Amino acid sequence: MERAVLQITLFGLLLALAATQPNKDDWDIYSFHINSTVTSRYATTVITSRMANRMDKSKEIEFHVRIPKNAFISKFRMFIDGQVYDGIVKGKEKARQQYTEAVSRGQSAGLVSSVGRTLEEFKTSVTVAAHKKVTFELTYEELLKRRLGKYELQIHARPMQPVKSFKVDVHIHEESGINIVEVKGGLALADAINKTHADNEVWVNFYPTEDQQKTCTSCGEQGLNGDLVIVYDVNRDSGLGDIKTSAGYFVHHFAPSSLTRISKNVVFLIDRSGSMHGKKMQQTRLALIHILNDLSEDDHFGLITFDGSISYWKRELVQANQRNLESAKIFSRNIRESGATNINSAVLEGASLLNAHPREDSASILILLTDGDPTSGVTNLEQIQSNVRVAIADKFPLYCLGFGFDVNFEFLEKMSLQNNGVARRIYEDSDADLQLKGFYEEVATPLLIDVTMSYNGGTNLTQTEFSQYYNGSEIVVAGKITDNDIGTFTPQVVAISSSKKMTFSNPNGTVESTGTESADQIQRVWAYLTVKQLLEKELLLSGAEKENVKREALELSLKYSFVTPLTSMVVTKPEGGDTEVLHKPKEGEAPRHPNIGSSGSVMHFFVPQGLPDDGVSSIQPRGFAPGAGSVMYNSAPQGVPEKMVKQSSSLSQYAETKGRSSHYTGSVMHNFGARQASPGARQGLPGPPAYGYGGMDYGRVSSKKRKGFAPGVVFASIAPTQVHATIVPGKDKIPVSHRFLLKAENQSLPLCFDVTGDVRLKLLHHPTSELSVHGELHSVTNGGFRRIVIQLNADLYVDVELNKITVREGSRITHHTGQDPITAGSWTIIRRDKEIDVAGGDTHLVILIQGKDAQSFLWPVLRQQSSDSAEGILGQLSFFVVCALCPALNPVYEEVPQIPFTKLRIKDQEIDVTRANAADYSISPPLTLDCWLLSADSALQRRLEAFIV
Repeated sequence: MERAVLQITLFGLLLALAATQPNKDDWDIYSFHINSTVTSRYATTVITSRMANRMDKSKEIEFHVRIPKNAFISKFRMFIDGQVYDGIVKGKEKARQQYTEAVSRGQSAGLVSSVGRTLEEFKTSVTVAAHKKVTFELTYEELLKRRLGKYELQIHARPMQPVKSFKVDVHIHEESGINIVEVKGGLALADAINKTHADNEVWVNFYPTEDQQKTCTSCGEQGLNGDLVIVYDVNRDSGLGDIKTSAGYFVHHFAPSSLTRISKNVVFLIDRSGSMHGKKMQQTRLALIHILNDLSEDDHFGLITFDGSISYWKRELVQANQRNLESAKIFSRNIRESGATNINSAVLEGASLLNAHPREDSASILILLTDGDPTSGVTNLEQIQSNVRVAIADKFPLYCLGFGFDVNFEFLEKMSLQNNGVARRIYEDSDADLQLKGFYEEVATPLLIDVTMSYNGGTNLTQTEFSQYYNGSEIVVAGKITDNDIGTFTPQVVAISSSKKMTFSNPNGTVESTGTESADQIQRVWAYLTVKQLLEKELLLSGAEKENVKREALELSLKYSFVTPLTSMVVTKPEGGDTEVLHKPKEGEAPRHPNIGSSGSVMHFFVPQGLPDDGVSSIQPRGFAPGAGSVMYNSAPQGVPEKMVKQSSSLSQYAETKGRSSHYTGSVMHNFGARQASPGARQGLPGPPAYGYGGMDYGRVSSKKRKGFAPGVVFASIAPTQVHATIVPGKDKIPVSHRFLLKAENQSLPLCFDVTGDVRLKLLHHPTSELSVHGELHSVTNGGFRRIVIQLNADLYVDVELNKITVREGSRITHHTGQDPITAGSWTIIRRDKEIDVAGGDTHLVILIQGKDAQSFLWPVLRQQSSDSAEGILGQLSFFVVCALCPALNPVYEEVPQIPFTKLRIKDQEIDVTRANAADYSISPPLTLDCWLLSADSALQRRLEAFIV
C-alpha cells in the first residue's frame, strides 16, 4: 500500500502544513492550539496539534517545527492510540549510540536542523494508521531580550489551510507592572483578537474562524500566513530594578530609567574589499549615512575603510557637528570597493584612533563591518585575535557585523567576545541597510559604563560584569542564594554614569522573597542563562579548561532537558517505527547529522532490506531528469515491504557494472510524495558529490547475490545517510554524480542539475583577455573539484590542489605548500586553513576547501568580476555569484503543475523536473537547499558539452 507524505511546518510558534493544499478527504487538522506563558520575561510555549487520517490507508506525517534561535526545546510528545511517545534529551555521544542501534535494526534515523535568520528547524514524522488520530505536543523555552525599549513575542503562522479549532492564547505576568502592550502583524485581525490588560497582567486570545483565516492581510484560501507579534514593556524605576527569588534561586533584571546619556566615541571600520561589490556596498553606504544622521553633537567619531590597505576619513576623532557630518557623508557616498581584506590592520588602526583621543565621561565603541575572511596583511586568525586583544586591552567593546555567509562568523564571534562585544550576522536581503541601522540603534545611547553586579550571599552567578549598559536594553543576572538564606542576600550594582560613580542598592538592605513565581521558574531562568553563557565561554577557551566548561554546560542541559548544541533529543516511535535524533546547531551552522562530524541535513531515511532480485536494476520514474542518476519507486516493487518503497541512488548503474573494486555512496530517503531524494549524500549533506564519509559504516553488510547485478555486489543495508556498494573486479567503474545549483531570478526555488564523471569544466573565460579558469571534478571516490587551473596569461598559470599551489611562469615552476602570500604577475594568492584567495585587478576568486581530511575537495566562488563578456559556468551557479554576467543563461521559469510530476516552462519549453535538494557549497559550512532537479542541458539552456574541456 502506498503511503503519502504530509508535511506539517511550524514557523516560530506555529505549525505550518505542506506548501500544497491537501485534500480534506484524506486528512484533517481538526485542532491546533498554542499556549504561551510569559513570566518575568521567560516564555514557555506549548504547541498542540491534533490530526486525523480520514483515508483507508496509513499516512506518513512529517512534523516540521521552526522555533526562535534563542529558544531551547525542552519537551516533545506524540499521542497515538492512547500511548504517549516522549522525546528524551541525551548527550550527543549517547544519542549517537542510540541512533546507531536504531540504524542497525533497519529503522530510520533522521535529523533536520537548519538555521535561518531568526529560526531553527526541528523535524520528526510518524505513520498514522487508517482512520486514526495523532497529537503532537512541543514545548520550548526562551528568555525574551529587551531591544530598543521593548520585548517581542513573535508568532508566524502558515498552516496553509483553515483549521476548525485554531487558538492562540498568550498570558504575560510581570510583577513590576506592564506599561505598554501592543498586538501587531499581518495576523492582527481586530475581530479575532481579544486583548485584556490589567496592571501587571496581559491576556491575548486569537481565535479566528475558518472564514477569518482567509481574510487577514497576508491570508488567502489556504488560510493563515503571517505574523502575530505581542510587544510590551514593564514599569521601571531609577533604582536597583526587579529581583525575583524562589526556592533558593534569584533572577535580577536591571534597566534603570531616568539616566543621563553618556556621549560616545565611535569608530566605524568599513570593509571595501572587492567582495563588497554591488548591493552590499550600496546598502552599507545608505546605512552609514543614516547612522551619521543619528549621531549627537556631543559625540565624536571616526571612519576607516579598508581593503588590502587602510583609508582614513580623518586621522583623529572629530566632533559630530554639522560640518563634519556633511563631510563624512560625502566620504561615505564615495566609498568604492576593490582589492583584498586586511582586517588586522583595520581593527588595530581603529583601536589606535580611540586610544589616541580619550575623553573623560564618555563611552568608546569600535564597530567592524566585513563580509569575508582576512586575505591581506596578517591572515592567521588566532594572531589577529591576539593582536586585537592587546590593542583594545579591555578599554572598550568591539562589535563585529558579518555581512552574509561568506564570512567566518565564529572568528568574528570569538573576537567580539574576547573584547566585551557581540557579533551579529547581517543577512544579504533587501533590508540589510535596516539591519545595520537597527544594530547601531541598540548601542547608540550608552547610559552606564563599567557595570559591576555584586551579590553578597549569592553563588553560582551568571555574568556579573558588563562594559556598558545601553538605553532600551536590560542586564539580567541569575544565581543561587547561599543556603537559601534570603536574610543575608544583599545585591548591589556599581557603575559609572556621565559624570560620577553610581551605586544602586536596596534601601532596606535586604531582599524579600517574592513567592509569586513557580518553584522551578527562576531556577530554569538561571539554568537557561548559565548554559548560554557557558557555551560562549567555551568558544574562548582551549584544552582542559574548554572541556571542563563544556562538561558543565552538558550536565545542566541534561538536568533541565534543554536541546542545546551539546545535546540531542531522541524520539523513539511506535513499535516497528523509527528513532530520530534532533539537535540544536550553532549560529551559521548547516544541518548536521548526528553520527557525522560535519554539516548535514537528513530526514525520513528507510533502507530497503530484502530487495527482490530485480528490485533496483531498471526502475526509473517518468519525467525524471536525464543525468540525475537516481532510482525512485512510485510504488512498492513486488516483495518489498511498503515502508521501504523508495530509494534514491545510482543503483541502476550496477546492472552493467563489472571490474575493478570501487565504491558508490548514495542517499536513501523514505518519501512517498513528489519530492525526489538527492542521489548522493556527502558528510550527511543531500545531493552529490556522492561518496562515503571517512570509511564510517554503521550498518550490516550483506553479500547475497542479486539477479541482474554484477557478481560480487555487496549491499550495505543501513547507514541511513549513505548506501555503500563494493564492486568486485570488472572492466568499468561507476562515475560519481556531482550536483550543482543554478539560482533563477525571482523564483522560490533554485534549479539544480547533475554532472557525471570526473570531467574538466570550463568555469570562466574572457574572450577579450587571456584569463581562463578550469576545474577538474573528483573521481568516484571523492567529490567537488580536486583541481582548479587558472590561466592568467599565455605564459602564467596557477594550479590549485588541496595540498599545494603550483605557479607555472614560462619554463619556471614553483610549488607552494605553506600560507605565505604568493605573487604571480599582478595577482596575489593567499592560502589559509579552509580557503584560497586569488585576486587581481577587478577579479576576486575564492576557492573554499570543503569537507574534512581525506574527503576534502575544492569549491570555487567568484566574489568579484566586473566584465560583461565572460563565458563559462563561473557566474551562473550558486557556488559562484548569481549570473549578472550572463543574463541570457539565467533562466526565469514558470511552474506548470502536473500529476504526478511537475514541469517547468523555460523559454517556451516545458521540462520535466523533480523536487530534490542539494548542498550549497559556496558557503562554509554548507547549507542544504530545496531545488528543481532537471537535466544540465535544460538548466544551462545549452549543451553541457559546451562547458566541458
